[in-house]
Amino acid sequence: MKLNNVDFDTYFKNYPNEQGFFGKYGGSYISPDLQKAMQEINEAYFTICKSSKFISELRKIRKEFQGRPTPISYLERLSKSIGNAQIYVKREDLNHTGAHKLNHCMGEALLAKYMGKKKVIAETGAGQHGVALATAAAYFGLECDIYMGSVDIKKQAPNVARMKILGANVVEVTHGLATLKEAVDAAFEAYSKEYKTAIYCIGSVLGPHPFPMMVRDFQSVVGIEARAQFTEMTGELPDAVVACVGGGSNAAGMFAGFLNDPVDLYGVEPLGRGEKLGDHAASLKFGTEGIMHGFNSIMLKDENGEPAPVYSVASGLDYPSSGPEHAFLRDIGRVKYDVINDEETIDAFFTLSKMEGIIPAIESAHAVAYGMKLAKKLGKGSILVNLSGRGDKDMDYIIEKYGIR
Repeated sequence: MKLNNVDFDTYFKNYPNEQGFFGKYGGSYISPDLQKAMQEINEAYFTICKSSKFISELRKIRKEFQGRPTPISYLERLSKSIGNAQIYVKREDLNHTGAHKLNHCMGEALLAKYMGKKKVIAETGAGQHGVALATAAAYFGLECDIYMGSVDIKKQAPNVARMKILGANVVEVTHGLATLKEAVDAAFEAYSKEYKTAIYCIGSVLGPHPFPMMVRDFQSVVGIEARAQFTEMTGELPDAVVACVGGGSNAAGMFAGFLNDPVDLYGVEPLGRGEKLGDHAASLKFGTEGIMHGFNSIMLKDENGEPAPVYSVASGLDYPSSGPEHAFLRDIGRVKYDVINDEETIDAFFTLSKMEGIIPAIESAHAVAYGMKLAKKLGKGSILVNLSGRGDKDMDYIIEKYGIR
């Protein structure tokens, strides 16, 4: 399959290139000291992670610790309530720790172990990446520092407690908007002082090369499994695949299984309260090209060209940029990126819970809402939604802000 001179038969061999670029997006815009650390990680990834020993150990972890493969569920009642289109979900909520994040965290922590590192450092928004990395650190006997904005700490109290129980040191970030961007800033600053003994485990397909590639590769297990499972279940490929996009790790992993297929791919960003700057976090829809946190992508900017304030009801999506591969896939037209607002998201949260017995993470509810909207629009065919996480972490916040519908 070819699109705009991109050959998807050889896509994963060519993208990113050796410098970490997906077209003009990506790269590594960091200090010389950190660049040396990134080069060390890159070299380790292409040697250690390609060895049969590493792959065998990771596969064992996937099966015996994470509980993979996660299943696909057919949403029969929800589908019938909408019309004739059939909706399915890939159940990453059933992955150990309740979200897709453990897929790359176990890979990154295993790499840290092979590299002889003693500590893992990360940021988190919704807390799922923090919980996953704390879990991986406990599994491998590593120290773990998790940076989290004070706003998100209040919204995601259950996940904060889980991280602490798992032995992680949760570092509260209070400057700026005290959300995900500031947590990334603080984690990068800490890593710059400890890179000789620690590894920074980025929580999405973001940051300087090799992390956008590495996280995508570790997350591709989702799309590879989903493609095989859906084909076995139905005898054909889905007509459409849907995933939410903040930084974009769950979407990158899901889309990886279908890029070379005649399947429509939809990335769903948070429109939040509306289109006014500061009321949403839909960078791919409203942003422009820019560099932040060591990579070039599409970002939301203020009047001074700096990262703009962003908002989403989902703590894991309130980031002013998106992974460079998503920007590239948008530009070449392989993935369509659209938006869902807070109200549509919360409606989908309660609808899926009451009709199918599945309580989704608020992040995942964006994708569910779009899948429902798409089902009404198409009127036929099949839609596969990546249910990237479960909603246990969001219960207190949802009840306090929206009550029970």
